[in-house]
Amino acid sequence: MTALHISTAFDSGSVEVLSLEDPRNIRLHVRQDSAADFAQWFHFSLQGAAGVPVVLKFLNAAQCAYPKGWDGYSVVASHDRQNWFRIDTDYDGQVLTARTTPETQCIYFAYFEPYSWEQHLDLLGSASASPHVTQECLGLSGQGRDMAMLRVTDATSATPLAEKKNIWVIARQHPGESMAEWFVEGLLERLLDGSDSVARSLLQHCVFHVVPNMNPDGAVLGNLRTNAAGANLNREWMDATPERAPEVFVVRRKMLDTGVDLCLDVHGDEGLPYNFVVGSEGTVGYSPRIAELESRFKTAWASSCPDFQDEVNYGSCAPGAANPTLATNWIAQQFGCLAFTIEMPFKDNANLPDPAVGWNGERSRQLGASVLQALWATI
Repeated sequence: MTALHISTAFDSGSVEVLSLEDPRNIRLHVRQDSAADFAQWFHFSLQGAAGVPVVLKFLNAAQCAYPKGWDGYSVVASHDRQNWFRIDTDYDGQVLTARTTPETQCIYFAYFEPYSWEQHLDLLGSASASPHVTQECLGLSGQGRDMAMLRVTDATSATPLAEKKNIWVIARQHPGESMAEWFVEGLLERLLDGSDSVARSLLQHCVFHVVPNMNPDGAVLGNLRTNAAGANLNREWMDATPERAPEVFVVRRKMLDTGVDLCLDVHGDEGLPYNFVVGSEGTVGYSPRIAELESRFKTAWASSCPDFQDEVNYGSCAPGAANPTLATNWIAQQFGCLAFTIEMPFKDNANLPDPAVGWNGERSRQLGASVLQALWATI
């Protein structure tokens, strides 16, 4: 057996190696974000262990940001970075231990199926090939990456542009929640399918403003929750500054320019093995009209997609107790509109489990496509 080697020298790579001497006792630490103390995301390759049983031990699992997220969780792995599967994993309350026997000389491990910067650029390129899409750079991230927005509508429809609904979809405020960009990929693919009647109707009556990656720096750096400056973007919406949260600053500015009639902020949840939404019921401006729209949206989505449910969630926020720095709450209050945070699991959907892959990129993509049905029922 050749000497073992672990690499994180690639997009979103992240882990700290403590010991590689024994393949059955590879000792690791989950690395903290680059400028903050959140730790949960990992992504690395192991080389030189083909046919050798390996045991990975994440010794600081109990000190991570969401230790309860390890309960019932399984590490994802891939030999080709295209097909990801779950491996045998257990958590004893202190150490997260994963076991597998690599089939090739190089195997990749991650907290969740990654969505790379190259995939992000491919997504922008393929979507922008449609005549319905205009790509706009809203500004730059802290490290100088484009904050790209896709504007999607049918410019030839009979509905005047000024009368169309402005629908915003933003994803990956928390960069380690890579399922969010898979979701957006599925949404865009269906939205640009000229043979899909729901998509065609939506484009006739709406303008979509889609930001597939709100936190490009954090995603490339391998952060779980923060940008290059250490800011949790989903706590910056009240008073975002170009210095601390330029990503929110430029998107917020564009929203104020276009207006918002409906917003979906797409995330992942470490603990709950379900797909669900979080509304704006705790905001001061919450009204019976918004409550009725929320109910219509959730009912339509649940009736058309078995992967979505509205029974297990975070519970209701007390009136007036909403955190105004969160995107969904700030947007709902600012524009008097329907706004949801969409949460997907890092583990699996307990209602429709798939032990081989758990919740993964493809299932997130399909969920993104399915949300158009709920949008159409609500609009």
